[in-house]
Amino acid sequence: MKKNRTFKVGDKVALLNEPLTGTILRINSKIVVILTEDDFEYECMPHEIVLNSNLMELIEVALEDKNNSEKTVFSKAGHKAKTKTKSNPLEVDLHIHELVSSEKGMSNFEMLSIQLNTAKNKLDMAIKNRHQRIVFIHGVGEGKLKLELYKLFKKYPLEYYDASYQKYGRGATEVYIFQNKK
Repeated sequence: MKKNRTFKVGDKVALLNEPLTGTILRINSKIVVILTEDDFEYECMPHEIVLNSNLMELIEVALEDKNNSEKTVFSKAGHKAKTKTKSNPLEVDLHIHELVSSEKGMSNFEMLSIQLNTAKNKLDMAIKNRHQRIVFIHGVGEGKLKLELYKLFKKYPLEYYDASYQKYGRGATEVYIFQNKK
């Protein structure tokens, strides 16, 4: 039996299928937007989160999953993570207008530097939080950002390839991060 979960903006929550915690920023019709501790916005559905302090609900969900024969693992922090499931990749939009309030007066070098620093920070955050997939939306343009991203990616234990054409067109790259087993 599932309980109705009622959340409000400002609630501290934990995700059930990812080792993430954060604060609710927005609640739309069926989507909850969470600001993680690493300043990353993460979209999920209400049934995918619990109040950070609600450990009893985590236990109930784990028991429910066990009854449904899904293997469940808890991290050291008590967050639930399903094993051998393919989760949606994190998405990072690197369009400059998504990263700064105004690009007026900025040089191309300054804009590219901001975009690359954002990509590096989000990639480091994904590795730290053990996410295996992340999509960088860079757009098509002249290809300079994409080329610089590929140079950055070569410094990490990962592989990269064009993201789903149906979803992103030609303007995104998906990264698969090789994570060490714990």
